[in-house]
Amino acid sequence: MPHLGETGKDENGRWQIWVVCIYCGKERWLSCIKKLLNKYSCRSCSARHRDYKDYPKGDRASNWKGGRFYDTDGYVMVWLDKDDFFAPMIKKDRYTREHRLVMAKHLGRCLQSWEIVHHKNGVKDDNRIENLELSTTGSHSRQHNKGYRDGYRQGFQDAQDKQIQELKQEIRLLRWENKRIKEEVIGNAK
Repeated sequence: MPHLGETGKDENGRWQIWVVCIYCGKERWLSCIKKLLNKYSCRSCSARHRDYKDYPKGDRASNWKGGRFYDTDGYVMVWLDKDDFFAPMIKKDRYTREHRLVMAKHLGRCLQSWEIVHHKNGVKDDNRIENLELSTTGSHSRQHNKGYRDGYRQGFQDAQDKQIQELKQEIRLLRWENKRIKEEVIGNAK
């Protein structure tokens, strides 16, 4: 096992030094790409001991991009300051979904977690108030299920209608072929 401060080269020929974390005592090889400080901490310990309250937040941060982004579900997320009237609606990261914020501002109150804001046209980033509808979880599920049922019924009916049209066309074709064959047989018999 190497000793503290021992240096060597890795398989790519880069210099490394054997270091020990000052917090947990974890030992490992560290690349000597940058000048090392005499106090080394591993990644997990340095994150744990970093003082995040000194970093600027929100619009004062250097990487601020306007406080709006799309989440993984396709909804627009909006950043709110913790002093905002609608701050009780934010998550830990100070963001809330824009359609919920628009509905809350329209109603003049914060929304409860059980209140669902539904997009009538199904477009998740169309957050106009005329496109939003407030409902509960149960009624929202019923509306969606009704839409699926109606869509299924309509699709089933359309498929049946199409199948009937195809069968009618096939019957017409068979009648025409039968008529032609009869004419041929009668013509050959004469």
